Amino acid sequence: MPGFCRDCRRDVPERAGRCSACGSPRVLRHGDLDALAIAHVDCDAFYATIEKRDDPSLADKPVIVGGRQRGVVLTACYVARTFGVRSAMPMFEARRLCPHASVVRPDMEKYARVGRQVRELMFKLTPLVEPVSIDEAFMDLSGTARLHGMSPAKALAGFAGEVETSLGITVSIGLSCNKFLAKIASDLDKPRGFAVLGGAEAAAFLAPKSVTLIFGVGKMAQQRLARDGLRTIGDLQRAGESELQRRYGVEGARLARLARGLDDRPVRAEREAKSISAETTFDRDIAEFRPLELRLWRLAEKVSARLKTNGLAGSTVTLKLKTADFRIRTRAHSLSHPTQLAGRIFAAGRDLLARETDGTMFRLIGIGLSALCDADGADFADLIDRRSAEAEQAIDRLRERFGDEAVIKGLALDGDNEDE
Repeated sequence: MPGFCRDCRRDVPERAGRCSACGSPRVLRHGDLDALAIAHVDCDAFYATIEKRDDPSLADKPVIVGGRQRGVVLTACYVARTFGVRSAMPMFEARRLCPHASVVRPDMEKYARVGRQVRELMFKLTPLVEPVSIDEAFMDLSGTARLHGMSPAKALAGFAGEVETSLGITVSIGLSCNKFLAKIASDLDKPRGFAVLGGAEAAAFLAPKSVTLIFGVGKMAQQRLARDGLRTIGDLQRAGESELQRRYGVEGARLARLARGLDDRPVRAEREAKSISAETTFDRDIAEFRPLELRLWRLAEKVSARLKTNGLAGSTVTLKLKTADFRIRTRAHSLSHPTQLAGRIFAAGRDLLARETDGTMFRLIGIGLSALCDADGADFADLIDRRSAEAEQAIDRLRERFGDEAVIKGLALDGDNEDE
């Protein structure tokens, strides 16, 4: 069975447990190791790892990245996870489980920069990189062995080492023959993992797993399948494609194929963002328009900054509000032409907000822009927008040179610190 050292990438004899060259025990073996080329790369506890990298005093401590008492956990380091802390958990619950954890407020701009750096290293291996989120992506290294002088598996091991040494974070890699199996494999050996799952072994490996391992099978779908006696992927395998298609139509055919480890989706090099948004959860519920307006302005500036960073504009503004009893309201407004200006985003969101401030207590506010397009030509439809764009661009240049607090617009001066 072929194998190599993940640290120095030298071949390791079949029965050897360590690399004879560097002594590392991190030996990767699989019968199809030299033939597989589809990978899923996932950064380990991404936000928390970056915070530990930037603040060595946090290195051995449990770290939670997220809002304050009323917020939610964005991510938790692996130390915090041993106490039961998980992503999307309410912060008060995370603090109860791990009261001695260091809670760090998120810095999304910093995380985005590191995510782009990881992406640049991916592109050294292949142009076929499909981002899934800020910290994970699929890669197709088919046909790259001659270019790199090594198998895709060895090239990926080198990539993982370069991420760790140059960026100070770690990744876990899943390697397989398709995206579905690669994604599953990347979760098998975290952190700093590298797992291989071949197509021939997939059906047997998947059989005892819950149907929720299949992407798209959420709580409601799980309950429906359970009512029909289908609780594991093995149950789906035994039911067969024709029976599943008879019961569930096209979705049944999809389930049948994935249950056998079959997935023909290609790795797409370009994955367009559908929307860019920002939101904040309050320390205390708010009903009054003015404090809501102040927080909305801060969020509009964040969305605008992200649009400008990515060279995008959009024409549909969506306001999101969550009431004290956790009901979500969304209201949208279509602009006459695309924008990336904080002022225009805020103005549209403010109008929507004014209609919703009827005494209802809110615990969260958010704003986003969709119907995205290239930013070229945006915000110059008339003289007013031209002047607004030129003014914001001047402010952006000052902030780029002297820092984010170099220019603070009037509306923000009255704002207190919000919980994001």
